[in-house]
Amino acid sequence: MFETLSNRLNGVFDRLRRRGALREEDVAEALREVRVALLEADVALSVVKDLTTKVRERAVGQEVLRSVSPAQQVIKIVNDVLVEALGGGEGDTGIRGIDLNAPSPVAILMVGLQGSGKTTTTGKIALRLRDKQRKKVLVASLDTQRPAAQRQLAVLAEQAGVVSLAIVPGEGPLAIAARAMDEARRGYFDVVILDTAGRLSIDEELMAEVAAVKFATNPHETLLVVDAMTGQDAVQTARAFNERLAVTGIVMTRVDGDARGGAALSMRAVTGAPIKLLGAGEKLDALEEFHPDRIASRILGMGDIVSLVEKAAETIDQAEAEKMAARMQKGLFTLEDYANQLKQIGKMGSLSGILGMLPGVGKIKAQLEGANLDTTILKRQAAIIGSMTKKERRTPDIIKASRKKRIAAGSGSSVQEVNRMLKQFDEMSAMMKRMSKLGQKGMMRGGLAALMPGLGNKRPF
Repeated sequence: MFETLSNRLNGVFDRLRRRGALREEDVAEALREVRVALLEADVALSVVKDLTTKVRERAVGQEVLRSVSPAQQVIKIVNDVLVEALGGGEGDTGIRGIDLNAPSPVAILMVGLQGSGKTTTTGKIALRLRDKQRKKVLVASLDTQRPAAQRQLAVLAEQAGVVSLAIVPGEGPLAIAARAMDEARRGYFDVVILDTAGRLSIDEELMAEVAAVKFATNPHETLLVVDAMTGQDAVQTARAFNERLAVTGIVMTRVDGDARGGAALSMRAVTGAPIKLLGAGEKLDALEEFHPDRIASRILGMGDIVSLVEKAAETIDQAEAEKMAARMQKGLFTLEDYANQLKQIGKMGSLSGILGMLPGVGKIKAQLEGANLDTTILKRQAAIIGSMTKKERRTPDIIKASRKKRIAAGSGSSVQEVNRMLKQFDEMSAMMKRMSKLGQKGMMRGGLAALMPGLGNKRPF
């Protein structure tokens, strides 16, 4: 998400940095390019005008033109304006994710068009509330239009480990909603999530039905689920639903499939409702809170270390990591350890997504993509290691030609791929041995140069 916009903006800022002192004409020229970049990223025209006007007003002041680092000042101004556009800044309430500050059972109404990922998102939110906030959750499908929609939610609820309202054939949406609220009260549930029906397009029948359900249940949160891939259509959908239902928050799905991200930048300005959650992928745990400041940092190529650390803390097995660290300190590193590392990295999601959270990676993104750096490679390498015997994993030196053929056949790979994986392992193993010899003080003194002699004289890509 935002990849296209990020690349364009970073090109503009690189040119600004090379100019040193800035004139008003330089800022004006840069803003014209920023405007084009925002439009190409599918940001609504009214939002583009507002963003560039705010940047211009702040950037042409004397404090920027006379600054020690004027380009950095302009970048900071753009960052601040982006944060405000995304819902942060002075008006930020500080509430992240779902607001549960209401008497139990807290009702959450899910609305949106058919195909936006509403039912899957309902399952994701239920899992998130159960695991992260220890809430007792009831989910109910009010979708009597789409075949098997109610059964789909029941299956997702089972996977998430939450309760799904029993299906009563022939029951209408209002009756289902009333029964769900009654069941939630009698069962002492903390949260009840009502998944309403969608349509292929906005129509009066859809709006009247959802409005009736909202009036009857009085939900604390009305969340609009929109598909980021639909670009400006998503913005128009958000405007229509907000005018009729006064949505309290937006959940954007399929953000991993949209490199432009213009819809996200437009949502807050068009509806006034904050983007609360982002869905990336079909897995039930593929849902993250929306932080305007962190997203702005990603757009401007400054990374998002906080989110990366949080993701690592959630997915990496602490005991396993400590055990591996202790082995590495002793200079012990086998193919079994390497396989465990691959497994831990794989849990964090796609490598391109992880790299996108690192500062400055945008400049080498094309080279990384050219290297086909993806989780499929991790899986392939894990399969190769899995085809080895325990003895081969612990003493890889015994792996010669005949063993390589057997391992390649067993893992569905080629001998060349086996050789590449073994070479990569040898390099990592050598690095681990250098780490154990240096010790903590040596590493602090020498840094990466001590670990990888000659790296300073070579281009990493």
